[in-house]
Amino acid sequence: MTKRIITISREFGSGGRFIGEEVAKKLGIAYYDKNIINEIAEKSGLSPEYIQENAELSPKKGLFAYAFAGRDVTGKSVEDLVYEAQRKVILELAEKESCVIIGRNADYILKDRDDVLNVFIHGDMPVKIQRISQIYHVSEKVAAKMIEDTDKRRMTNYNFYTEQKWGKASNYTLCLNTSQLGYDRCEKIIMECLE
Repeated sequence: MTKRIITISREFGSGGRFIGEEVAKKLGIAYYDKNIINEIAEKSGLSPEYIQENAELSPKKGLFAYAFAGRDVTGKSVEDLVYEAQRKVILELAEKESCVIIGRNADYILKDRDDVLNVFIHGDMPVKIQRISQIYHVSEKVAAKMIEDTDKRRMTNYNFYTEQKWGKASNYTLCLNTSQLGYDRCEKIIMECLE
């Protein structure tokens, strides 16, 4: 297999993280998700806890507040520093080895490489609600709110840093609906695209 990078962007509750992990295992390649948080923290000088909360999600205030909040004299915010550190880590990982990278705007960060398969995983709301409510042991109403909040924050972060629209099919090589296709078929389709 030639060196390949698979980026997986996903809606909360769609199973994108699980699919990415399974694909990496089956291909015998590295899997990066929360395990890159320490590297990002090291490069940015911020705590791993702060990175965990802020590296992929926008602040809860919305895009306008995101664009203007906490900027220093150079015009950079703490979020900008986190994004720049995250960008460096992702570029280094892609240079180093074949891997699966979950979220973190990796599809955009690696857009100039021709050995990247960018995947967007989404699902039908009732199925996502059921999955989140089972995983986190919350009511369906709470699960729906968690999905809405998380996806809104992912979208705001993505749209702000990439100037593209999160979830828009033309930004990805492949868009898969796990509610319609199932996890196994999604994994197979991703692996077939590498052949």
